[in-house]
Amino acid sequence: MKKKKAQKIEALERKVKKLSNQVGVLEDEQAIRKLQHAYGYYLDKCLYKEVVDLFANKCEVRFMRGVFRNKAGAKRLYIDRFAKNFVGGKNGPRFGFLLDHPQLQDVVHVAPDRKTAKGRFRCVMQAGVHESATQASGPNSVPRQWWEGGQYENEYVRENGVWKIKVLHYRPVYHATFEQGWAHTPPNFVPFFTDADKFPANPIGPDAIDTTPVLWPDVDVVPFHYPHPVSGKPWKGVS
Repeated sequence: MKKKKAQKIEALERKVKKLSNQVGVLEDEQAIRKLQHAYGYYLDKCLYKEVVDLFANKCEVRFMRGVFRNKAGAKRLYIDRFAKNFVGGKNGPRFGFLLDHPQLQDVVHVAPDRKTAKGRFRCVMQAGVHESATQASGPNSVPRQWWEGGQYENEYVRENGVWKIKVLHYRPVYHATFEQGWAHTPPNFVPFFTDADKFPANPIGPDAIDTTPVLWPDVDVVPFHYPHPVSGKPWKGVS
């Protein structure tokens, strides 16, 4: 009897441990979704300092073929480049400037040790500058409005018990003028970073260049971090 009771207790302890880990993974997934959604909210309101605070110290941001490394690289992109170009160097929204890109279609996977994770998200962006804002900026300014769609394939890390962004890999899929749409996207509508833009020659440039991303009308598939949920097979590329 004592042996059977001890075996039941051991089985219950194993079950509790398993359930506790499963609950922990679900909490991690939710925390990562909140982290990525918070990133979207901060970026849309040009709160670039708050954006940078979401990153791990040893982080990486991949954007328009530019690779920005560590917190210093993230600051160059968000604070030195974006804040300067979009809101005149301030931290916060500017009159007449719109940037709205909801984070959608979350697919998040946490590593078995619960120290790292990966996530795939999609965004659809509407952005532009109101005509009254351009009039206030001077006679050479013009109102702009554009569409953008893209995907994130990100990596996350737990630092001191807090989930942070380790690799933010944003891949724009298309850009388009609002008036003409994506069927008439002009060539080089948003130029990629090139070797000539690299830091430190360019003080707000990337540390390295990744030549693989393409833009509409060129097409590719952003690699999936997860296997097929039914077959269990990893995606190996377009056949």
